[in-house]
Amino acid sequence: MKSRTKVVVIGGGIAGCSTLYHLTQEGWSDVVLVERNELTSGTTWHSAAQVTNFGMNQTMVGLKSHSIKLYKALSENPEYPINYHHADGGIRLANTEAQMQGYRHFTSMARGMGVELEVIDAAECARRHPLISTSNLAGGLWDPLDGDIDPAQLCQALAYHARKAGAEVYRNTPVTALIQHKDDTWTVQTEHGEIDCDIVVNAGGYRVNEVGAMMGVHHPVASMEHQYFLTEDIPQIAHAGHRMPLLRCPISDYYCRQEKGGLLVGFYEQDCKTWGMDGIDPNFVNALCPDDLDRVMNVMEGAFERMPALAETGIRSIVNGPITYTIDGAPLVGPIPGKRNAFCIIGLRAGLGEGGGHGWLLAQQIVHGEAQYDTWCIDPRRFATHTNVELTALKAIEDYQNEFRFHFPHEHRPAGRPAKTTPLTPILAAQGAAFAVVNGWERMDYIKPNSDFHPELGFDFDETFDLVRAEVQNVQQNVGLCEVNGFNRIEITGSDRHAFLERMFCGAVTKREGRVGLGYMLNAQGMVKGEATFANLPASDRGPERVWFGSAAAAELHDMDWLQQNLLDDEDVQIKSLTNDQTILVLAGPKARKVLSACARGDWSKTAFPWLSARECILGFAPATVLGVSFSGELAYEIHVPNASLYAVYLALRAAGDAHGMKLFGARAVDSMRMEKGFLHWKADLLTEFDPLETGLARFVKLDKGDFVGKEALLRRQAKGENRKLVTLKIAANNAPAQGGASLMHANKVVGTVTSGDWGHRIDMNLAYAFVEPEFAATGSEMQLDMFGDLVPATVIAASPYDPSFSRMRG
Repeated sequence: MKSRTKVVVIGGGIAGCSTLYHLTQEGWSDVVLVERNELTSGTTWHSAAQVTNFGMNQTMVGLKSHSIKLYKALSENPEYPINYHHADGGIRLANTEAQMQGYRHFTSMARGMGVELEVIDAAECARRHPLISTSNLAGGLWDPLDGDIDPAQLCQALAYHARKAGAEVYRNTPVTALIQHKDDTWTVQTEHGEIDCDIVVNAGGYRVNEVGAMMGVHHPVASMEHQYFLTEDIPQIAHAGHRMPLLRCPISDYYCRQEKGGLLVGFYEQDCKTWGMDGIDPNFVNALCPDDLDRVMNVMEGAFERMPALAETGIRSIVNGPITYTIDGAPLVGPIPGKRNAFCIIGLRAGLGEGGGHGWLLAQQIVHGEAQYDTWCIDPRRFATHTNVELTALKAIEDYQNEFRFHFPHEHRPAGRPAKTTPLTPILAAQGAAFAVVNGWERMDYIKPNSDFHPELGFDFDETFDLVRAEVQNVQQNVGLCEVNGFNRIEITGSDRHAFLERMFCGAVTKREGRVGLGYMLNAQGMVKGEATFANLPASDRGPERVWFGSAAAAELHDMDWLQQNLLDDEDVQIKSLTNDQTILVLAGPKARKVLSACARGDWSKTAFPWLSARECILGFAPATVLGVSFSGELAYEIHVPNASLYAVYLALRAAGDAHGMKLFGARAVDSMRMEKGFLHWKADLLTEFDPLETGLARFVKLDKGDFVGKEALLRRQAKGENRKLVTLKIAANNAPAQGGASLMHANKVVGTVTSGDWGHRIDMNLAYAFVEPEFAATGSEMQLDMFGDLVPATVIAASPYDPSFSRMRG
């Protein structure tokens, strides 16, 4: 066994084997995989191994598409061929128009990734799958490349080709400890000796947290028992003349695929069961859980109704084994939060089908620092530290119960809520607030007209449309109050703080005391890594001279990691998170200054406190820090308040606001207003797939300043020209907003992709942002939005269509 290597991958299932293989494909041959038993002896060996193109976003579609292409190539390789039933086809059923509308959107989204899906009616579903009934069936989504693969053969083939490229695999080699050194390298201790390495990868399957504990981390991954059975031969299959398509049914919570002359039928029962919560037997190897068909009887009855042939067919064998789920159902693939040179590829509930793509994107991150797609949807840092074992289990159960039911826009499922709140949460609830979840925080979404108000989930504009319009109008005409909790706030102190920020941001960094700036961070490839405001606060009884770095709530762990990783050893810079200590109250509207002046002593006039100012004050009788910034496009103030004083400040603002028509407004109103102003959302419009020039942020780039992260790469990209350009679109539709991922078409060709969309209530216009090919980026350019299968006219308009001079927010 080697004593030194570049990367050690821990775990020999699909996750580990795919990572090892793809590391060699990226040019790293000095890599090792260690497995405690035999390859595929965990979850992989009993996987149903379905391989589909379907995904909830373009990154997932892209990695699944890569898996299919890779598996096909491997299956056809004469050196080590594997059994892969490629392109049997597959159907996802639906019994409501809302589900069918969702399928039409996913078809539009997949088209932008070069994947062709098809929405078919009930009769066509039955024609393609002659075993199903059309009772209570609206139709389905057809994936022509759907199929299944032999899991053990796949992993062995990946390991074979990795070994051939120079990698090594050590089976029956349990890891006993992981030790990180001061230079951030690792020692992997095993029962057969130690391996020193630069990087470790946790691919531990259902033993993920055993490996995590060796690093001192906990991953939000839980295991669920999952049952399927194999039937005796079914005559209709033998007489069909073709292999049966795969079937996934959200109506009755089951799936099936052909297995020899019968079917493999699996269930996602509501009375589901977690596994391994109190530890896992070390000898649980190539093992299964006890059968428990009584638990799945209800969903089995639904499967029999959909496929009557099942009721007349015997069961040949039953499989009940653990599969892993994360707290939101999507895998965790990427850097481990708070650790250096440590990555994970875990929580792969559909591991065989997706594992080729996950290992591909992870290997790119390890070797190059970033993948070719923006991988935030699978990034392990997308959750904060509130994701303990119990919360993860609750969300895993919920996701298991809804396995084939996709999330609708604005859908926030109830399990594990409320996880994170402020002192105002019950107060706002009593005022009629409906809440959305942002990184675990309960954030006010809109104000309900009554307690029985529950808008129907779907892709069209819903019953909240007029409510949001009224909230926006009051902000525009009077003044509104909104709580923004969970906003990422990092305090940066030390004599080198400004030099540090100059290196981190691609634009100018203001050093003036009491001033606020906005900037963008790039990665080593010159792409947009993050967005943040930075406020220079003076020394006071609240602290020394310092900079407050503020960014999206979801960026809490991501930005902290990025800042800490880029600190130089000789820099006098200290970084501290204040995210969970303070909350923002946003005061917005033309009368905002009057309300603030009534609550806080001092001169708050435009001259004394202009736009982009920062000031510590006492608001009412509570400490607060006020920033003159606006995400709404109106005169607005961010009022940062310690949570202990939040209710007191809220009462003071409400009392002062009564005379000026102040009302509450929520996140949906904010999103509408930011669309009208050309303000972008991190990880919706700000992506690592595009540089700041392509993203329309040239005014925030200063190439003539000193060195900054990503500068050289950005200069090289600038010389080559833009691949895509972010534009603002007017959509000629009144029924629904454009959905992120939807394709923009011209002459039957995809020319762009929507990143976000909403109705602009102040300009009465359906708006969208999209990255388009440069020749379609000029104002007035016309194309068509593939909106649920209909081609809707879309026209490029000037950015910031509401108050383009920014006069209103300057007051």
